[in-house]
Amino acid sequence: MRHLKTFQRKKIVALMLMITIVMAALFGRLIYLMVFRSVYYEKIAQDLHERERSIKAARGKIVDRNGIVLADNKSVCTISVIHSQIEDPERVIEVLQKELELPEETIRKRVEKNSSIERIKTNVPKEIGDAILAYDLAGVKVDEDYRRYYPYDSLASKVIGFTGGDNQGIVGLEVRYDEWLAGTDGKILTMTNASGGELEQEGERREEPQTGNQLTISLDYNLQSYCEQAAQTVLQEKAADGVRIILMNPQNGEILAMVNEPEYNLNEPFTLNTDVSGISDKEKQNLLNQMWRNPSINDTYEPGSTFKIITTAAALEQHVLSVSDRFYCPGYKIVEDRRIRCHKTTGHGAEDFTQGIMNSCNPVFIELGLRLGADDFYHYFEQFGLLSKTGIDLPGEAATIMHKKDNIGQVELATISFGQSFQITPIQLVTTAASLINGGRRVTPHFGVSVQNAQGETIHTFSYDTTEGTVSTETSETLRSLLEKVVSEGTGKKAAIEGYSIGGKTATSQTLPRSEHKYIASFLGFAPAEDPQVIGLVVIDHPQGVYYGGTVAAPVMKEIFENVLPYLGIEKVQTEATDANEEGN
Repeated sequence: MRHLKTFQRKKIVALMLMITIVMAALFGRLIYLMVFRSVYYEKIAQDLHERERSIKAARGKIVDRNGIVLADNKSVCTISVIHSQIEDPERVIEVLQKELELPEETIRKRVEKNSSIERIKTNVPKEIGDAILAYDLAGVKVDEDYRRYYPYDSLASKVIGFTGGDNQGIVGLEVRYDEWLAGTDGKILTMTNASGGELEQEGERREEPQTGNQLTISLDYNLQSYCEQAAQTVLQEKAADGVRIILMNPQNGEILAMVNEPEYNLNEPFTLNTDVSGISDKEKQNLLNQMWRNPSINDTYEPGSTFKIITTAAALEQHVLSVSDRFYCPGYKIVEDRRIRCHKTTGHGAEDFTQGIMNSCNPVFIELGLRLGADDFYHYFEQFGLLSKTGIDLPGEAATIMHKKDNIGQVELATISFGQSFQITPIQLVTTAASLINGGRRVTPHFGVSVQNAQGETIHTFSYDTTEGTVSTETSETLRSLLEKVVSEGTGKKAAIEGYSIGGKTATSQTLPRSEHKYIASFLGFAPAEDPQVIGLVVIDHPQGVYYGGTVAAPVMKEIFENVLPYLGIEKVQTEATDANEEGN
């Protein structure tokens, strides 16, 4: 019996000890939560009773090299409703339907939805937002917002790009430099009770948004306007499918203008620039994607005779060519089993190389390709940077489509030498040609120059890769002299401007399939010929009627240079001009 009492006493002591330990643990935990974690749980409690509405940040501006604003912001409003605060649902539905011009069913569904906050519409013009605010409707919130605005509508649309409903960049420079342009959104924080009603005595707390940085680009509004006007004129006159124009500083790669007609309205980017009706949503999206494409960097084409600049540079570098070398053109050249004709089917007869490039004679350049051979020619493709992308600061750059070296036979050598049977982008052609005429320095084409903060201070300046020694200074000087003669005396004479020394090369290439007999007329030019400060390319897709580059594209570049050269401060000099006796390609 005594043993039983002792056992029971021990059980009671053990039980009391356990209770004491548990109570001590709970008390310790309570002290920990109340003292050491009080701030954390206070924040959780506050979050449970705090409603958050975002305040969109203004996106940074995009300005041209002279400070002209190309992309800006417009004040708009976001209209929202808070279900628990609405006193007269029918009145709210009536007003929002009237002011926002939305279907009653859409508004009713959102007004009657039992959620903490329901967004009705974004990007509402400020005057409409102010009108809704004037009704003083309980439960209706009108918050200031921003929408991207482009002052010049379609100017450089395929370069600048546009933003989505959330103000995030979608295409073009807007997406490439989004991390610099995007600001930081702010917040409106409102305390609520258990039923979701706002506590008036608590008021609102605001976390102010931070505006994005400003992006300064190399594009020049005036030069872009000159080029767009010229492109629009030839597009209409020649009923062409499209016109591409690039102007670049060959010394540093800054792009001064890039035109891709037809452009589109940046303020209405989802409206097609062609009259198309009765198409499916998928077909419309495909057309929109095509409309947004920048063919100067996204699309490739056969460059035709403008590529003869590269063939000439390679032959000079490899010492398989002297400008005094003699050639004979009967109007064609037979390579293996192929009879490859010259654009002048009756032939140019006997000519030296200077005359050959002035005449844009295909047999002369076929001979150069054969002299070089596949291994050496391919080596210069790599040395000149043709087989790599240019690195331009725009998304979606296409790569050169070239034969594999092992697949380059005699016929392929022949066609490559005068710019056919492979494809490159217009920006690749301009960049490569720039390196051949600027003394042998390959620059990276680009738009981005610098970034400024809200106080106007420059916080970042962009830098770009440069590759020295693309060609020797001697080859570059010889090439400039030869190309000046192409304009002053040869196929490019319609690009000549009295008082200016201009170098250049014409081209007329046939698109695939050849059976459709469609052509691309182009002209690549630079000035001054002895010290190039600007290089330009005009590409006209499928012009109707006369389609030769020397006849169609060269005059466009002349018109552009007549405006551009004085604008850039390039002064006229006395030059001798002689007439060429044929236009060629």
